[in-house]
Amino acid sequence: MATRRIAVEEAFITPEVFAGWRTVLGGVDLEPGFAKLGGVMVQPNAKQLVDRLLDIGQQRIAHMDDTGIDFQVVSLTAPGVQVFDAPLATQLAAQANDILVEAIKAFPTRLAGLTAVAPQDPAAAAREIERGVRLGLRGVIINSHTKGEYLDQPKFQPILEAAEALDMPIYLHPREPSPPMVAPYLDYGLFFATWGFSAESGLHAMRLIMAGTFDRHPKLKIILGHMGEAIPFWLQRIDNRYRLQAKLGASPKLPRLPSEYFRENFVITTSGVMSMPALRLSLDVLGADRILFAVDYPYEDDAESVRFLDEAKISDQERHSIYEANAVRIFKLKA
Repeated sequence: MATRRIAVEEAFITPEVFAGWRTVLGGVDLEPGFAKLGGVMVQPNAKQLVDRLLDIGQQRIAHMDDTGIDFQVVSLTAPGVQVFDAPLATQLAAQANDILVEAIKAFPTRLAGLTAVAPQDPAAAAREIERGVRLGLRGVIINSHTKGEYLDQPKFQPILEAAEALDMPIYLHPREPSPPMVAPYLDYGLFFATWGFSAESGLHAMRLIMAGTFDRHPKLKIILGHMGEAIPFWLQRIDNRYRLQAKLGASPKLPRLPSEYFRENFVITTSGVMSMPALRLSLDVLGADRILFAVDYPYEDDAESVRFLDEAKISDQERHSIYEANAVRIFKLKA
């Protein structure tokens, strides 16, 4: 069957957000992890990476053509606007969404996008999700914690309510661990994607589950990249220990097992994971209908990602679901 390769975790940045990062990095009140991450991003040898992030025009489309990507779902790169104070973050998120919408209008058969929001002001973020729907954006991007705070906290209810009511999936994208937990990660580059990113976003996902978020918001959809940030591997043990901890009063009692919420309210993507054992496990645990293709451009190799899934030992129907059908369903893309 004819199948489009739709990549759904593809990053961009605006000049204004990048300039804002430089300003924040010049301050004295920094998140230690962001200080290290941002310090890497503004180095001269990161110029090619930054140039690719800034481009959501013809050069990006040409690169997609060269590497076999038919369509990208684009979102503001981590940590996005979540390192700024609320008024500036809200302004920069709206501006980023306007810039992204213009790029989509120029290439409507090649690009779609996710709505950037500033969780620092939850009410304004909810309004921006509503505006994102009117603009034709297909979901929401939240780069994990916002200054050490997580979406399970009551103050963020307006964001979850808006996302659920408007059927806008939230892509819970990694960033460096939050200030309360980052110290042991700062050595050896562990704050970065080698380990810290997945530890942080996996923690965020588990907080949402254990807080009873999906009992209050049963239709809320959360997307996790990087083959589910290792959670599919751990689901049996999570359930096993949850049962014991709930009996002992060490965990809140939930109407269902953690794995049931994960299987119903989460989908995962392949971004940055080109491992047949990891894909096989994810298929066995979740099924092909809950896995989407992603590259994590420009941080990962598009051609290698395409080659991996093209050659993976899976059925043609599974490949079609992962490459195209699931993205069309979840993001409401044109078939």
